[in-house]
Amino acid sequence: MGLGGVAGEHGPDPAARHVPPFDPELGAALAAAGAAAREPVTSESLAGRQRRDASARPRPTVGDLRDGGRFEVEELRVPVPGGPDGGDVALVHARPTGAIGPLPVLYYLHGGGMIMGNAWSVLPRLLREWALPLQLAVISVEYRLAPRARYLQPVEDCWAGLVRVAEHAADLGVDADRVIIGGKSAGGGLAAALALLTRDRGGPVPIGQLLLSPMLDDRDATFSGHQMAGRDTWDRTSNATAWRALLGDRYGAADLSPYAAAARATDLSALAPAYIEVGSAETFRDEAVAYADGIWQAGGEAELHVWPGAFHGFDTLAPGAALSRDAREARSRWLRRILGR
Repeated sequence: MGLGGVAGEHGPDPAARHVPPFDPELGAALAAAGAAAREPVTSESLAGRQRRDASARPRPTVGDLRDGGRFEVEELRVPVPGGPDGGDVALVHARPTGAIGPLPVLYYLHGGGMIMGNAWSVLPRLLREWALPLQLAVISVEYRLAPRARYLQPVEDCWAGLVRVAEHAADLGVDADRVIIGGKSAGGGLAAALALLTRDRGGPVPIGQLLLSPMLDDRDATFSGHQMAGRDTWDRTSNATAWRALLGDRYGAADLSPYAAAARATDLSALAPAYIEVGSAETFRDEAVAYADGIWQAGGEAELHVWPGAFHGFDTLAPGAALSRDAREARSRWLRRILGR
């Protein structure tokens, strides 16, 4: 069962003529953000964008994340062959203060196209929206970024952290049998790839996959990719730049591993239930829908939400919009159901 794109059938011209409208609230927020919100990442601008991202998203300290004592926070180091900083990768483990364990875990992989972002800056929102009301632990992974990291290195970082969490669950006060793998954008793609990897290696078994606007397909060939070129906040130019940075000379290879790009998988059986969401006006729309369909065809469980008029990262750019609130509520309902809460 192939999960490839459909651009060969349609080509870019029909896609350019027919573009789904943005939700009015979201469209207004995007317009207010100005041209910078849709500036594509190119190979020439990549290094500058990485510097700008690091400046715009400074890492909160452990003290910041503890939020006056509401949360317990610790940084862990996990050995990974070839990893940064002496061969290890950081995990940031946060949980509500005084929560009675062992707690279920959201094992979270941040977004940023695998070229930007960090494990710390996503935590304030995750702790506020999920850790506190659901009484769960969040473990965020500082996987290596491209182009410093290549091919399977980011997912291997995520795998090493997941194994370490399972092996040391008692010490961490978490339940190794109640782990949800999740992420947004590149993190959603890595979460999908990690679910495939741990299934095939016989590793820790997650109880769910939370895949938010997942970056799944390196081929950059879907109808929605052509359709939203120059319009989405993350378009096919940025997407190709990011995949080339990660894959190097493997970019476009016919035999690319599904652990690098989960849409390459031909077997989506025996995976944990998935929550998959994407916007109708988003570059990743078609690959996310195809991935959900592939899970269904393989006899699996997937809950798919296609938010009408939403672009990539809509709830970050316009958190107060009605559609953003609906999306957050839907994610929380799914988490409660998976956790039995």
